[in-house]
Amino acid sequence: MCVCITAQMHYDLIVIGSGPAGEKGAAQAAYFGKKVALIEREPFPGGAAANTGTLPSKTLRETALYLSGFRKRELYGLGFDPNQRIDAAGFLAHFHNVRAEERARIDSNMERHGVNTYNGAGAFLDSNTVLVQHQDGSSLTLTASTILLATGTRPHRPADYPWNDARLFDSDTILNIGQLPDSLLVIGGGVIGSEYACIFAALGVRVTLVDGRDRLLGFLDTEVSEALQRAMSGMGIQLLLGDSVESIRSADKLDVTFKSSGAASFDAILSASGRQGNTATLGLEKIGVSADKRGLLKVNEHYQTDVSNIYAAGDVIGFPALASTSMEQARIAMCHAFDLKYKTGLARILPLGIYTIPECSCAGETEESLREKGVAYVIGKATYARNTRGFIIGDHEGFLKLLFRAKDMTLVGVHCIGEQATDLVHTGLAALLLGQGAEFFINSCFNYPTLSEMYKYAAYDALGHIQRDEICRS
Repeated sequence: MCVCITAQMHYDLIVIGSGPAGEKGAAQAAYFGKKVALIEREPFPGGAAANTGTLPSKTLRETALYLSGFRKRELYGLGFDPNQRIDAAGFLAHFHNVRAEERARIDSNMERHGVNTYNGAGAFLDSNTVLVQHQDGSSLTLTASTILLATGTRPHRPADYPWNDARLFDSDTILNIGQLPDSLLVIGGGVIGSEYACIFAALGVRVTLVDGRDRLLGFLDTEVSEALQRAMSGMGIQLLLGDSVESIRSADKLDVTFKSSGAASFDAILSASGRQGNTATLGLEKIGVSADKRGLLKVNEHYQTDVSNIYAAGDVIGFPALASTSMEQARIAMCHAFDLKYKTGLARILPLGIYTIPECSCAGETEESLREKGVAYVIGKATYARNTRGFIIGDHEGFLKLLFRAKDMTLVGVHCIGEQATDLVHTGLAALLLGQGAEFFINSCFNYPTLSEMYKYAAYDALGHIQRDEICRS
């Protein structure tokens, strides 16, 4: 089909993709007076974070906890009924409202910063020129001295799965589920798979999770990972670790053969098999930028690709692929591109939040990493079961674990599992960034009753271990 080019405009910056990296990169440059164009191929802004990933899964988690009464079942002497049924429409209603609000917020933010937005698919004509192809077949070209790629990722779909079966979902299509299944197989025990397994189990769905690794979320501190596995098993989730799917057959149900666990049938399957970069249609071959086999882009410390005026940030560059880091990467990239000189790199320690049930969060070193480095360390722990706020909210299993370097009691790692863990971690993160130690928490006064008080008692616990010469060595 002939492409009719109807207009051409020049900008200081073109951003392709309106997820966290695209939005914040565009706003960063526009705030400092740059003329910015933002291109988004989908009908709505926000990328996977707003529409299919971060915000949806976290909203659905809260909805599942609310609708099922999962959090309150022990507080008021209630039993948790695994046969309780909640309809899919009610489950998804709050998510749709939150997503609409987030889309409106992004549109408002771009308008407030004077960013020109274009709805269409962007592709390179050369390293300074992008063709925007609209749905109606019309197009225009935009030119800029700097271009930021923030196209994000989509779910990877293994080729041997029967994707024509409507009962097989990925993390995008699960948001369109028509009714809650009685049984669900989750393939993949990474962050997405673990989070959705917990969400559906809280709603009373019989969930099985299969993963080829011997424990869930192996990047977590082992004690936290093991506590999460116990919690998930306690919710009724069947964990098939060290196993894999050999085949899936469409029948009355979805018949699955496992490598080690025999065969079983499920009403639905969620494949959480990693992510694929959205780079195939960008025309990268025209500008000398290449992507790896998963469509991800390589960048330097300034987030430049192999072509110096073309930057990339967010999920499209791979790990850690978090909304929080994506925003920061794009800001840093734009500060470098326009020589703004005030933000030159990511924070040296980044927090990680996992929105399973219970939540997990961490920052800094793990016991495993300290042993590998030969660093002697001291553990300080405090539990929700011995914390007054923990009594109030009914969390009896959560804990906060601090790791201190033995030679000077400087904090080097923070790990927590339990209610509000993804917020609780930030007190420890601040201490890590400031190079503080046990005395920082001992000398601090915390509101009462709060979960944050656990920092003081974990620090006291660590000092007790020091006095008893209970030091962990490699």
